[in-house]
Amino acid sequence: MDEDKPEVAIFFATPDVLSGLFTLAAFDQNNPHGTIAPFGSGCSSLVYYPYRESLQERQRAVIGMFDISARPCVGENILTFAVPVKRLKTMIDYMEESFLITESWRKVQKRIDAGN
Repeated sequence: MDEDKPEVAIFFATPDVLSGLFTLAAFDQNNPHGTIAPFGSGCSSLVYYPYRESLQERQRAVIGMFDISARPCVGENILTFAVPVKRLKTMIDYMEESFLITESWRKVQKRIDAGN
């Protein structure tokens, strides 16, 4: 069997985690629209829009799971953050020089850790 080659990474995230992913996605961008939240079904925000972004030169992340018919399938404080894998790799490359090394993030991270 051939090795899997995912096109999109999907995170089911609380607001604190989502804020970190959103901020990291914007870290190396000069475009304020580097993350989008398009109207659509739950599956379109998980698969369709992120996959379409993977085909673009300038790839954006997608925040989703706003579809009322899909909301019962996730926790009350959960949204999704889906990003093309190529874009995620770039985000990871910037982690060590991003906000993740700040005191502000350490405070949020403590709150995230306390919730688990």
